[in-house]
Amino acid sequence: MLFVIIAGGYIGFQTGWVGYSVASGYFPYGVNGMLAGSATVFFAFIGFDSVASTAEEVKNPQRDLPWGIASSLSVCCFLYMMVSVVVVGMVPYFAMDPDTPISSAFADHGMQWAMYIVTAGAVLALCSTLMGSLLPQPRILMAMARDGLLPPFFSDVHERTQVPVKSTILTGICAAFLAFFMDVPQLAGMVSVGTLLAFTVVAISILILRYVPPNEVPLPSSLQQSIDSVSFRYSTEEKESGSSKNLAGTVNNDGDSIEYPLILKENNSDKMNEEKRRKLATWSISSVCVGVLILTSSASFASSPVSAQYSVCSVGGFLLLGGLVVLSCIDQDDGRHSFGHSGGFTCPFVPLLPICCILINVYLLINLGAGTWIRVSIWLLVGVFIYLFYGRSYSSLTDVIYVPVARADEIYRTSIEYVA
Repeated sequence: MLFVIIAGGYIGFQTGWVGYSVASGYFPYGVNGMLAGSATVFFAFIGFDSVASTAEEVKNPQRDLPWGIASSLSVCCFLYMMVSVVVVGMVPYFAMDPDTPISSAFADHGMQWAMYIVTAGAVLALCSTLMGSLLPQPRILMAMARDGLLPPFFSDVHERTQVPVKSTILTGICAAFLAFFMDVPQLAGMVSVGTLLAFTVVAISILILRYVPPNEVPLPSSLQQSIDSVSFRYSTEEKESGSSKNLAGTVNNDGDSIEYPLILKENNSDKMNEEKRRKLATWSISSVCVGVLILTSSASFASSPVSAQYSVCSVGGFLLLGGLVVLSCIDQDDGRHSFGHSGGFTCPFVPLLPICCILINVYLLINLGAGTWIRVSIWLLVGVFIYLFYGRSYSSLTDVIYVPVARADEIYRTSIEYVA
């Protein structure tokens, strides 16, 4: 890539960047064409989320994973953009060979020997991409098998290397099978859809965890002793606090303290305010998702009447901006502070950044072809059938105990003390 940027930039300055002086202009297909192309090549960014799948192999994942993802993404994105700028400037876009655009760009300027360097780099890049793609998938299958969503075969780890060898081999066979029977554009579209869907789900999950996180978390039944111990202690403390309140002041029929009427009223008002905040946040997140879907769908269908398109876009924009304003005004859940203060990475600029991510990703998803969506839908149906006929019955959540979030850390600490 550095060779393409340096050598291509030299040629561009020598020839006057002929690619940018075509009659149709620099932006011939407009914003829709640019976004359609971006959606197709979005699979180039799939390797960065694979860093997160190696969290078990990182010494300090809360600190190192965000830095690793952000730094690698920044460097590679800059190199991608520079290569695109140079190649498009060397040769007009309509004169490029769609199969070998970079090599043909150098060949048109008499640098036949550069084709061998570019080809060798492309082969090495394909090998690294394959290795990067095969690294996270076996670990994802292993995690799903541990949760009972897939057969135990996928969770087997080699005794000496501590690597899921069986999952890796099976993943390589499936990848080779798909590569043999499908074209590159078809595979690129499917991979791009999967990546965009994953990023969209992550952005929505950030909003949910910041504003309406679950009040209870599932714990394995093996922690039953610790759960009973902590629950008994909390119930004892509640009884003692209740008896002390009764000794300090009487209670009327409405449950309000006569001597200290503000104690219970403040607690009840806090609970009611929290419930209202959660309901308002839930409706706002739903409004954002619906508004994004309406806005991007109407903006993508250019064949519809202009008046109808503007009307539907206005409705979607109103829902989107309304949800964004409400989420910006209400408070986020207090649980986010404990994770951030403990050294964990927290997403900045919430809710603006996640909502922008959802908007861009959904627009890119809609601009992908119908054939891609048909193939992805078939793939998703296969996953649904696997869950219905296997994962639902063997999931680890079928034998768990739900406890309040505030007590989960204490239960884990108590279980460690028992083991020690």
